[in-house]
Amino acid sequence: MRTMKILIRVPNWIGDSVLAQPAIESVADSFPDAELWLSAAEWVKDLYPSKGAIAGVLPLSPPNGLKSVRAAARKIRAQSFDIGILFTNSFGSALLFFLAGIPQRWGYAADGRRLLLTRAVRSTDRDAPRHQVQYYLDLVTGLGLKSRPPGLLLTVPEEEKGRARRFLEDLGVDPRRSLLILSPGAGYGPAKRWPASRFAAVTSLFRERKDAAVLIIGSAAESDIADAISSSLKKKPYVLTGKTTLSQLKGLISLAHLFVSNDSGPMHLANALRVPVVGIFGPTDPAVTGPFEPPAAVVKKEVPCWPCSYRKCPYDHRCMMRIEPEEVYRAGEALWR
Repeated sequence: MRTMKILIRVPNWIGDSVLAQPAIESVADSFPDAELWLSAAEWVKDLYPSKGAIAGVLPLSPPNGLKSVRAAARKIRAQSFDIGILFTNSFGSALLFFLAGIPQRWGYAADGRRLLLTRAVRSTDRDAPRHQVQYYLDLVTGLGLKSRPPGLLLTVPEEEKGRARRFLEDLGVDPRRSLLILSPGAGYGPAKRWPASRFAAVTSLFRERKDAAVLIIGSAAESDIADAISSSLKKKPYVLTGKTTLSQLKGLISLAHLFVSNDSGPMHLANALRVPVVGIFGPTDPAVTGPFEPPAAVVKKEVPCWPCSYRKCPYDHRCMMRIEPEEVYRAGEALWR
């Protein structure tokens, strides 16, 4: 008898991919005898090594016209999947599974794609905001499957940690010193970014009071923010924006004593690795996208225009400008391990 094959389309962003972890594990629990595959964007596929319940990962390139979508559909069709589950909400992701000929296509009825789905779950509006972890688990229960209790946990093998330690030694980082990692970017837009000058100020505080070695991480597109922080400091931090793979980043973060970040994907990665996290929040709601697991702290200000979820603040960015470096330092000091 042929083994059932299931393909899960995971979210495109690092943070969402981390937050979908309990929902993905719940699908695996619900179909213990099935062969479970994931389709993932190139930049998040390394979150999902092919082991355990995951039979394999199909990396997807960004769509570039109908020709590329058809090519991706042929690639998926060749695997003869029986069920496709969409943790993405886009019309395009549902169209891809439809063109790939997956007989059963399940997901939220979002973005006008209900007719492309064979089982569509309606996202219920609630008075109280729900965390993204629960949002993905609600899809699982809406599909009639049993969900795990919400919880995040990623682990890094000792071999990967060893490579991270050697990476730091090659940079010249003294392994006896405490390690502070900063993530000053935010792919969503500048409204979510605490100013570079404030990150520089909090860096100075941790150096003076904790003698911390400081790494700045992020994508290559965030190098200008890292450079702005570094240029204002006499003793330069180690700037790694655009210089690490996702696997390397996981290893480095696992060694940190503290991770200070805007509301971003790396913040959720650090939180799932159970590294102490200070999340700096401006226009977004930490009840929805905040760190989910302890140890973590959120620093935010109550302002009349919050939450706006703007990508770029049209006013004076007061939600971020009112957060002082000393506040962030105190939150971090309370979590320092």
